[in-house]
Amino acid sequence: MLVYNLGMPNILENIAYQLKRFYRAYEGTIRHVGKCVAIVVALALALEVFVFNFNYFSSAGLNTINLKSKISLHEGKDDVFRLTAIDHEVEFSNLNTPIENIKVDFDESQPAQLLTLKIQFTDDAHETYFDTTEYTIGVPEVEVSTMSDESQTVNINATGAVNNLKISLVGEDIQYPIRLETIYLNAHHPFKFNGLRFLLVLGALSIICLFRPSSFIYRMNMRENPVRSRIGVVSAVLIECILFSAFMFYGSNMVGVATSNYNYGEWDGVSLVNSFEVGGDNAQQYAELAKAMTEGRLYLEEEPPEWLRDMDNPYDKGARDEAQKETGEEYLFDVAYYEGHYYVYFGLVPVLIFYLPFYILTGSPFPTAIGVLIACILFICGASALLDRFARHHFKNVNLGIYLLVQVAFVTACGILYLLKFPTFYSLPIACGLMFSVWGLYFWMCGRDSQRRKTLFFLGSLCMALVAGCRPQLLLLSLLAFPLFWRPYITKRRLFAKEGALEFACLIVPYILIAALIMGYNYARFGSLTDFGANYNLTVNDMTQRGWVLGRIAPALFAYFLQPPDATGVFPFLQPAEFQTTYMGQSIKEATFGGVLWCYPVLWVIFFVRPLLTMRNSQRSTKTITGVIFVLLFSGVAIAIVDAEMAGILQRYYADFSFMFLAAMVLLVFIANENIDALPPLRKAGWKAIRDQRRIAGPNVRSLLTKTLIVLVTLGVMYSFFLCFTPETGWYSDMYPWAYQDLLEAVQFWT
Repeated sequence: MLVYNLGMPNILENIAYQLKRFYRAYEGTIRHVGKCVAIVVALALALEVFVFNFNYFSSAGLNTINLKSKISLHEGKDDVFRLTAIDHEVEFSNLNTPIENIKVDFDESQPAQLLTLKIQFTDDAHETYFDTTEYTIGVPEVEVSTMSDESQTVNINATGAVNNLKISLVGEDIQYPIRLETIYLNAHHPFKFNGLRFLLVLGALSIICLFRPSSFIYRMNMRENPVRSRIGVVSAVLIECILFSAFMFYGSNMVGVATSNYNYGEWDGVSLVNSFEVGGDNAQQYAELAKAMTEGRLYLEEEPPEWLRDMDNPYDKGARDEAQKETGEEYLFDVAYYEGHYYVYFGLVPVLIFYLPFYILTGSPFPTAIGVLIACILFICGASALLDRFARHHFKNVNLGIYLLVQVAFVTACGILYLLKFPTFYSLPIACGLMFSVWGLYFWMCGRDSQRRKTLFFLGSLCMALVAGCRPQLLLLSLLAFPLFWRPYITKRRLFAKEGALEFACLIVPYILIAALIMGYNYARFGSLTDFGANYNLTVNDMTQRGWVLGRIAPALFAYFLQPPDATGVFPFLQPAEFQTTYMGQSIKEATFGGVLWCYPVLWVIFFVRPLLTMRNSQRSTKTITGVIFVLLFSGVAIAIVDAEMAGILQRYYADFSFMFLAAMVLLVFIANENIDALPPLRKAGWKAIRDQRRIAGPNVRSLLTKTLIVLVTLGVMYSFFLCFTPETGWYSDMYPWAYQDLLEAVQFWT
């Protein structure tokens, strides 16, 4: 009997049908993408196997020599040698053999350490051990980890045969004894497929393929292709959030959360995830303030020592340190001290949105790093939405490629990566201030062309006002309200109509509400509506006497904007830039790594602000964009000066003002891109027209702009990447140097 299925197709049949339709419609594109993916994967695989494992192939034919019988160190019952504080050197004579590498095989069962080895040898070119002189550099000291097999094998470059060899442990803070298994000459490097390195290279090659000048993304107009371009924007944001999150969690010593597999030493053994304190006593300020607020106090629970209360000037660090030595009683550093109590001078808003709710719900301190990560992710989302708003609604010809280039430059250069490198309570107010700023501007921009003006204006102003409770310096961004709203509400007198007055009230009321809250908070603590407490800070200098001094401005502007980065030839290449000044007073300066105009060359477009704005204004009846750009540039310079005068020159402060210059850069790039097609072709215009108009035009100008932008953005992204992994005090490289060495070995695969 025949049975006919006359029913509806099932789910699998529907899916198969839709996939077939999709494939037929985009067969060419799918084949092209598949080909590109295959090439990228094959290339990444070839690099990992044949290039990054170069030492494995080059050492495969070596004749390995075990020097264990020649080691003259104390040997324990476990057949392992011991290096001690007295005897930490081994020497071998009359080897008379070519040596390609040396493997110092440490016992992996001992506590992990990063050790510095000094290797010296004599060869056919040197009858004696040679070292660094005035005109030459000797064999550099090398760092090896007792837990990293790769780092323990060191390639050397001797001339001919090596006769004598000496290996010494150098440096301080070595935990002796060091257990040594043996030493090999001409060891075979192990083959190691590094999955993380493979994925990073795969990602880098994919980015190169996607952003190459001939890529389809430069032909996808964002207005004409709203769906596909939005998919591209959302995908970029998701990838950035994942990468930024992974980077923050890489610095595990700064995170403050523990599980059975992450920060295991701080895991409570019961919870799926638990928080723990990081950064010392003064780093718990926000958590302690949340606890105090639940108990009806605005000052911290810890009582200052009696000697601090008795001091004539408790803000003099030198006098505080002397009193602490005499009494042996410690005080909290970097908190506000006022009339016998410790206060938190950092903005209140992060406490209200993170710490207080978390403490009420769990009774535990909120992990600061998670707050920094949340704020940075929301900043990325808000910044991307804001740039998308400009690209789609205020410019006609922005393609997805140009948008993604400036968006990547924006989020990698604005300073949030450094905040994630050090996700402490110092970074949290800055991250929150940036987060509220971009969302405030986004709501404002959306409200200008929306039927829901009042709601969007209120949300925008609320976000902008909340900045005062995070990072007051960033309130200068509120000056953007003048170019954004002056024309509709003042020039066109919309303010004097009922609906316009209500809209304007929605712009103003949030500022009044937040100002009242913050002023009340200030008055309850210090008896002043405008005193945030920063002057009462127990820091490295007396803030009550710091004042505003003209001589501090020029060195700060040089360091923040014009200081060239200082580099070496060894990964991660960057090192702190040298700082010199003729200011004959106390300068507050932490390690910085170059000025933004050197480190992020995409900002050079700012030097063309005048011709680009002239071009824009000649085509528009309004000058809103011009006003916005000038406010951004003014705010950026002003905030840099304010930071230098109030606190000093610190790398994390770059996040305070970089945002403004990058936002101006984005708008200027969009203007340049917008006007390329309007320029006369080069072949038709001729050199006379170029001379007369003082501009180069032609069909290849768009390609030139794209290629130039790719190069400038790439340089900035590379700098940001190197800055992420530059070793610094207190970071992962300092707390776990033996583990950080694994990263160096993965990058410096040829050593």
